[in-house]
Amino acid sequence: MAILDSRRSFLRIAPLAAAASLTLAENLLSVPAHAQASTGAAVIPFQLFTAQSLESSEKALQAAPGNKTLIDVKQLPVTVVMTSETAKAGKEFEWHEGRDHIVQILDGATLYEVGGTPKNGRNTKPEEWLAPESEGHTTYNLKKGDMLFLPRNTPHKRSTSGTVSLVLISTVGSPKA
Repeated sequence: MAILDSRRSFLRIAPLAAAASLTLAENLLSVPAHAQASTGAAVIPFQLFTAQSLESSEKALQAAPGNKTLIDVKQLPVTVVMTSETAKAGKEFEWHEGRDHIVQILDGATLYEVGGTPKNGRNTKPEEWLAPESEGHTTYNLKKGDMLFLPRNTPHKRSTSGTVSLVLISTVGSPKA
């Protein structure tokens, strides 16, 4: 039954992740390098993250949990962070007005509570919100290989009872009209 549920979840999420990837690609590729150079904007070179370098980073993070930023928003309208955590739980639901998230589990498992209607939400900084609960949320048990797309303004909270390694991709800025 769990395999069937994860396949159903994948089939529901895969088209969203693909759409997010296309939107992300459109945003990243919308200004050609030669146009950036002529406007004075910094030209960002292509970056390759080999399986070996990612595996090495993942092992280092498992040994000393934390974050490793692979791509920073200072360079592109996206941030890519590799994270490893053990026995960590979000205290409140969070949501962002100007950021979408794509989460892919590299190893281990974590629980995501997603969606619903936030109760007693408060603005913590520009475009960032927290709420102690979100009525009607959906719970997903994510494991190695699973991917979750969280569009902006979607309440979410992560809880990890064991250990998890994941990649978090956050887009920033306004979506194209």
